[in-house]
Amino acid sequence: MKCSRRLFLKALGGSAVAASLSGCKTTQTGWFNPATSMDAAELSTETATAIAEDMVAPLSEHLDVGRSTIALRRDASEFGLALDKSLRASGYAVIEADQEVVAGKVVPLAYTIQSDTAQILVRITTPTVELSRSYQTTMTGAASLSPISILTRST
Repeated sequence: MKCSRRLFLKALGGSAVAASLSGCKTTQTGWFNPATSMDAAELSTETATAIAEDMVAPLSEHLDVGRSTIALRRDASEFGLALDKSLRASGYAVIEADQEVVAGKVVPLAYTIQSDTAQILVRITTPTVELSRSYQTTMTGAASLSPISILTRST
């Protein structure tokens, strides 16, 4: 009886671990979900434009300008509009994330903007690179508070 109780408890423990890990299911593309774009900070036009321009410059070091089509799922925020405009001004073709492309390399891109009273945290993510930086609002837009953090991934 002791042996069967021990086996029962062992099996129960294993089931609990398996059940807890089953909640860790990844998205279709692994860690990246291109439907996550969100501007929770509700930035002004000037601030959004300054941040978008600052973030697109280092992005072009990792994504081929002129050969990459950016699939951007944006919300209706000022940052979404500013990022779209800045990407296009830098030479990227930009489409809506659910739009089909006939030929060429399509790179899904998502962003998140969060803020508190002292800073704005911005993250731009693609399957191969993630850029993040913190900013503060200024009279003319925004100023960076930190160096840009660049995380690259192999696909």
